[in-house]
Amino acid sequence: MSPPPLPSHETLPVERHGDHVLLVTLNRPEVLNAIDAAMGQALHELVMALQHDPGNLRAVVLTGAGRAFCTGADLKARHGQGRDEMLRQHGVAERTFEALIESPLPWIAAVNGPCWAGGLEAALSCDFIFAARDASFALSECRIGLMPGCMGTQTLARAVGERRAKELILSARSFSAAEAQRWGMVNELTEPADLLPAALACAQRIAACAPLSVRQAKKAIHQGLQADLHSGYRFELEAWRALLGTEDLREGIAAFVEKREPRFLGR
Repeated sequence: MSPPPLPSHETLPVERHGDHVLLVTLNRPEVLNAIDAAMGQALHELVMALQHDPGNLRAVVLTGAGRAFCTGADLKARHGQGRDEMLRQHGVAERTFEALIESPLPWIAAVNGPCWAGGLEAALSCDFIFAARDASFALSECRIGLMPGCMGTQTLARAVGERRAKELILSARSFSAAEAQRWGMVNELTEPADLLPAALACAQRIAACAPLSVRQAKKAIHQGLQADLHSGYRFELEAWRALLGTEDLREGIAAFVEKREPRFLGR
């Protein structure tokens, strides 16, 4: 059976890498991939499609075209907008970022340059971040009379700690990729040319694992961190028990015993 068609847009092209990995590119390089209404809607449609029916996809890499990852909302497009229009557009982003965090698929942000405001919130809504050594980060909304509104106050604090997040958000200061890695926000730093190959290689390693196991483990980590240790462990056990009796478990054990690569089917 052929994989289901995925929403694609000129500002958000998608490209399959093998059977199980999807590369998604924020594609407005002339404005450092700032998010306008069209790109925001395209990202929403893609995230929702993958949430409802990922098909045979098992991991997603999100990156930016040109020299930036994403510099947040397109403020030139927002200039002169009224409150109702801003609320309408932001409502799309709110639903997108919540769905991104809840996605059954692992998302890897491959941050190739400036990653500011809503761009950083998008990266933080992914499961983890790879970054080029020359990337830069900021949640700069307080500088223009707003504040992070796409989970940035929540996701950054969980990544770097409450006190560091307060410093960064309230002062709107930028920080380097090296600082981001030192504080635990970025998993791996690479040379710029090596970033996308490294992120895609990681996605392929994830895709080689049993997809039901990956989804259950992702869910257990995410949900468990919202609870106390023992409540989180109860959730882990429920997720673990749901994998018993699956075809993939039988295949994984058989492949180990037979000293061959497993052929997981996600069932």
